[in-house]
Amino acid sequence: MQQDSRNALLTLALFAAFADGHKADSEREAIRRIAESLSDDQGGRPLATLYQDVLLQRVTVQGAVAALTDPAHRQLAYEMAVCVCDADGSQSAAERRFLADLRSALGLAQDAGLRDFEAQADAVAAAQASVAPAAASAPDMAQAAQLDQTILNAAILNGALELLPQSWASMAIIPLQMRLVYRIGQAHGVALDQGHIKEFLATAGIGMTSQYIEQFGRKLLGGLVGKALGKTMGKVGGAATGMAFSFATTYALGQLAKRYYAGGRVMDAALLRSTYEDLLAPARQMQTQYLPQIRERAATLDAGKVMALVRGG
Repeated sequence: MQQDSRNALLTLALFAAFADGHKADSEREAIRRIAESLSDDQGGRPLATLYQDVLLQRVTVQGAVAALTDPAHRQLAYEMAVCVCDADGSQSAAERRFLADLRSALGLAQDAGLRDFEAQADAVAAAQASVAPAAASAPDMAQAAQLDQTILNAAILNGALELLPQSWASMAIIPLQMRLVYRIGQAHGVALDQGHIKEFLATAGIGMTSQYIEQFGRKLLGGLVGKALGKTMGKVGGAATGMAFSFATTYALGQLAKRYYAGGRVMDAALLRSTYEDLLAPARQMQTQYLPQIRERAATLDAGKVMALVRGG
């Protein structure tokens, strides 16, 4: 993929992230931090510059679209934008208008294939609302070990999702992480709902939209951006960055939630965020150790099984 096309895809991802105009300050700050942290080793414009270009209106959607001459890249651009708009669990009226305008600008027909993709992405987003509150007793030592295994299994699963060809598969990571936090809270006798879990993630610095932007950005800059129009746009061997990111964030999040709920929920926002960052480094190193299990897990997944997982099946 040419550098201009990669810049255009990232630019459209950022336009999609801000399409509703009501993004929380914490989410905007998370996207800014991500933009500054993602570097392009192939000499392209840093994502931080693209971020500023979008915010200051130095670029346009039409200009980014014009840079995408390959039909596969245009398809990918729209799929990515749908996933970004769906990442926080729903689309606002402004986001729906943005997507309709983008689809028209890209020259995409709303055929059966596109409608099917939109329905799948929307279904994954809707799964974020399916976390139901419940209560359970605090874990004993055996249960604590089982909880660690649950966290590891979730990290392996979310790493495996990065190997699937469907561009919406990465979206499933967010509701699965929410479900993991719910299970950990439940194991410590804490009844959680969707709002509490989202607040916990945001406080730790793990925004819904920003996380998807980072997943997409890392995969794109690393040479693997999934599949568009039946053509794999990168090699599975180049997926290490995406797998490492999703494995590490899920494992660190699970361990953070375990400490938070086991400790009586007394960690403030600053401590939550610093603890999460401290947990990320060893979690990233663990990914190499569990790479065979990640690949084995990916081989057992297809679109139907992923949908069942995010629905709690």
